[in-house]
Amino acid sequence: MTITRHHVGPRLTQAVVHGDTVYLAGQVSGDPVGSTKGQTEHILKKIDALLAETGSNKSKLLSATVYLASMGSYDEMNAAWDAWVDPANTPARATVETRLANPRYLVEIAVIAAR
Repeated sequence: MTITRHHVGPRLTQAVVHGDTVYLAGQVSGDPVGSTKGQTEHILKKIDALLAETGSNKSKLLSATVYLASMGSYDEMNAAWDAWVDPANTPARATVETRLANPRYLVEIAVIAAR
């Protein structure tokens, strides 16, 4: 099986396709100001674009891991997530609280999808 990498950087690749599986690196907001909901909406747009580029879409999500700087913002993140996710094809999902790479980041999301 071939491996195709999209947006390769010195430390990580944004999307890796292996066979019919797409792995996205953890995505953070490109403009990490504002609310958890706003950052989540921005991240979900980035995920949509990366999935489209690799021949997939949100209806093919297999799993998602959501990292929150504070579980106090869980409902705010879910407001954006629930408005975005395909309700007929929700992925397996985990949400954890952790310190993120930069204190301005309130949320980070990593997903795996089929093509």
